Amino acid sequence: MVNNNRYTLSKEERLSWKRYIDLLFQEGKSFVAFPLRVVYLFMEEAMPAPVSFMISVPKKKIRRAVKRNLVKRQTRETYRVRKYDLILPLVEKNRSMIIAFLYLDKEVHSFADMEKAMTKALKVLREKEQ
Repeated sequence: MVNNNRYTLSKEERLSWKRYIDLLFQEGKSFVAFPLRVVYLFMEEAMPAPVSFMISVPKKKIRRAVKRNLVKRQTRETYRVRKYDLILPLVEKNRSMIIAFLYLDKEVHSFADMEKAMTKALKVLREKEQ
């Protein structure tokens, strides 16, 4: 079996349109996969990508920009590697969704902890999608 998936993050996969972000936080559902809070919303209208996401690390929790950027990089990387666990079932059902990953903790976690949290989050999202 050949894996044709490209493990990249395109511009379309980044959630940047204010209207969608507002809609996500008004109508979306959420759960916690510590240290991440995941807010998600299934979209009825056609989207440029099956899953669009954003990452937020509050300045109030992590003061130093260097550490905030580290957390964002870790989260982005763990999502990038595992995104097809979520995307493939969505594409089969011709659905799309928007997601926000919000960082909750005051400390920076190891990459392994972030991987565990992301794996758990994507597993929960897959279950909600069915």
